[in-house]
Amino acid sequence: MPREYSRTQRVGDFLKQELATLIQFEIRDPRVGMVSITDVEVSRDLAHAKVYMTVLGKDTKEEAEESVAVLNKAAGYLRSQLAKSNNARTTPKLHFHFDSSVVRGQYLSDLIDHAVAEDKNHSDATDMEKPE
Repeated sequence: MPREYSRTQRVGDFLKQELATLIQFEIRDPRVGMVSITDVEVSRDLAHAKVYMTVLGKDTKEEAEESVAVLNKAAGYLRSQLAKSNNARTTPKLHFHFDSSVVRGQYLSDLIDHAVAEDKNHSDATDMEKPE
């Protein structure tokens, strides 16, 4: 019977938690801002990890470009800190990427809310026009 929770997923979850803490308490660069780690994808050989992140108040990749660049520059330091708290044989190389799915989800949610409100207004208007 296959495992439901693979090793790469467990390592990704560990990295997600540890990186969130490290970025919050260890990275003192004001260019980083308020970062949230949304997901970590680890390669099968555990050599590389794609770290997806969002930055508070920055909705596009261009706006968050500076924060991503700073974190990619600090990736070696973060990796060494992870290796200290991790008892695995290797620690993956970190590659930070902006995650636009949160912004996209909010946009789609707003579209749905707008469509529901339009539909409600339309149905209310047709109910008033019907003679009884």
